[in-house]
Amino acid sequence: MAELWKGAPVAAALTERLCGQAERLRARGISPTLAIVRVGERSEDLSYERGACKRCEMIGISVKHFILPVNCTQEELLTVIRRINEDGAIHGCLLFRPLPRHLDEAAVCAALSPVKDVDGITSGSLASVFSGDGQGYPPCTAQACLELLDYYGFEPTGRRAVVVGRSLVIGRPAAMLLLNRNATVTLCHTRTADLAAECRRAELLIAAAGRAGIIGANCLSPGQVVIDVGINVDAAGHLVGDVDFAAAEAVVGAVTPVPGGVGAVTTSVLARHVLDAAAKSADISL
Repeated sequence: MAELWKGAPVAAALTERLCGQAERLRARGISPTLAIVRVGERSEDLSYERGACKRCEMIGISVKHFILPVNCTQEELLTVIRRINEDGAIHGCLLFRPLPRHLDEAAVCAALSPVKDVDGITSGSLASVFSGDGQGYPPCTAQACLELLDYYGFEPTGRRAVVVGRSLVIGRPAAMLLLNRNATVTLCHTRTADLAAECRRAELLIAAAGRAGIIGANCLSPGQVVIDVGINVDAAGHLVGDVDFAAAEAVVGAVTPVPGGVGAVTTSVLARHVLDAAAKSADISL
């Protein structure tokens, strides 16, 4: 039976450390602040927003909400982004994506100041992830995978890692973060030839393809660590990951549940990025 790697204890440990950092910032007269920009009312955005706000409140981070109707114009959204860029009291921005199809998402992301990009949506932040220079912030979900590994004592150095999924939100950044930690990384996707064989060779398997059950029993091998990043809804309306959980639980060494795994850590990573951005804005060290 696999060890269950839950996200809650990881988030709790991070939150405890971050509360102290937020207190030190406030003692220096700095009120760390996150701007949340949401267009429309997608249920998944609302759910993540509630979680982010709750985490920020626990830690001592202020939140400013910028909510636009689903039919807002490109200029209205860009005006909000410019306001955030120009407001010295705002240290980080969370922009919910995907945006409605009539909006130019790439242009909106490019308009955000890189110093306020705490979720890795600008080209500068992504370049930092790929170069490993540590200047920008990686996407929070990709970084949450590393936080889970560190908390549960899995050292990536020298390990064979397979990441299934090539998006710029999770798959590619997660692969680069693992490479920066000296893992030997194979990046796969839904069109990889003999995906199952590639997955079975992994000591660490990260599933981020966005397809329910794509990682089945034929992809798994004894002793693996499996991080399931997928968020899908099955025919019965239940939240499920990319991994066949029952199959994994019977074979692998450790697996993250969905829900209750990576997602529980993501908001804590977001909060850490905001605090770090606030400290950088004042040229102080946490």
